[in-house]
Formats: sequence, C-alpha cells, structure tokens
Amino acid sequence: MFTGIIEAVGHIANIQAKQGDLQLRIHTATLDMSDVKLGDSIATNGVCLTVIRVHENGFSADVSRESLAHTQIGSWQTGHAVNLEKALLPTSRMGGHIVSGHVDGVGQIRQRQLDARSLRLSVSAPESLRKYIAAKGSITVDGVSLTANALTDDGFELNLVPHTAEQTTLLHAQVGQQVHLEVDMIARYLEQLLRGDSHQPRTNRISQAFLAQNGFWK
Repeated sequence: MFTGIIEAVGHIANIQAKQGDLQLRIHTATLDMSDVKLGDSIATNGVCLTVIRVHENGFSADVSRESLAHTQIGSWQTGHAVNLEKALLPTSRMGGHIVSGHVDGVGQIRQRQLDARSLRLSVSAPESLRKYIAAKGSITVDGVSLTANALTDDGFELNLVPHTAEQTTLLHAQVGQQVHLEVDMIARYLEQLLRGDSHQPRTNRISQAFLAQNGFWK
C-alpha cells in the first residue's frame, strides 16, 4: 500500500527485454534505499513494482505482460523520469490517501496553465473510470495523490501547489502526455458492495436503500 506522497524523482537507467516482458533498472536519486530489501514494493509512476535486486543507486524490477498491457511502461525509454514512493509502513503518516499501486487506466493531459504560483492541469479519463471520480475527491496521477478540483466532460481538473509540482514529474507534464490513473479504492469497493454477489438471493444484497436505512447513504 502507498499514500501517493512522492519521496523522490528517479529515472529509468536500463530496459531489458525478457522473453516477452521487461526488466527495468531504476536509478532512485535521493530515495533512501537503506531499508529496502528483496521483495519490497516501490511505486514507480503509480505502478507497484517488486524489488528483485538492489543496486548501489537503485533497484531492478520485472514488469509482467499484464502490467505492460495496462500501463505506459512499454513506451518508456532510458532516462524517462519517474515518481517513486516506498511502500507504506504501519507507523507512517497518511499524508495522501490509500493507494494500491494498481493502475486503473491511462489518461491524457488536455490543458496546462499557470494560476498564480500553482499549476493547473486538465486531464481526460477513460469513460469507464469517470464514475469513480468525484469533485474534491482523491485521484492518483502517475503515483501522485491529488484532489480533483472539478469534473469536466471527459475527465477532471487539478491544481498543483508549487511544492507538489516541483517534487514530482508533473512539473514538466505537457499537453498530450499520457498519465497513469488510479481511482479511490473506496469508490470501487462501494460499487462492488452495491452490486452484491450475483450468486446470492437478491434479498441478501446491499442496496442504496439498505445503506440509507442504516445511515451510510444520504
């Protein structure tokens, strides 16, 4: 699990094809690797990668065909900048929101403009994900925990304060650039609860009416 609070910006040091999938070597720059061991998880532009080797200045990770099919990793080249975050510890502060590191879809930067010292971005999202995105709700963009300021016809708008922009790759995000999106997992689980188990009798399913009667829905 992660929080979406980026700890360092690294870059892809090497990409190696491996029997149909990829192995990445990632230079972690200022990320503290002293407590990282084999099997640990590091979110890389929002993708949860497993450390298979620790180097003096980074780590290596395998990328499966499943991950390649649902992310932009296949288009990365050596030198590509990436947001990095180590997995959440029980003692860590929850500075962002609960992030799983499982990319739900790929969006695209539609507009970019400065607003005083802030950076405003308009991002499109796949139609299948828009129902999970709420105004003033949490959204993860390339691993960064952000708030959707407002909804648009094809996605949402973001406002990045100077610190967030300067400490992540989003400072250099350009119109047309594709980004990894992960929606708030609470929204996904709530939908599953509302759907219920199709193998159970309908009377046992959780519904909006049931949630309202028990104070969980207004």
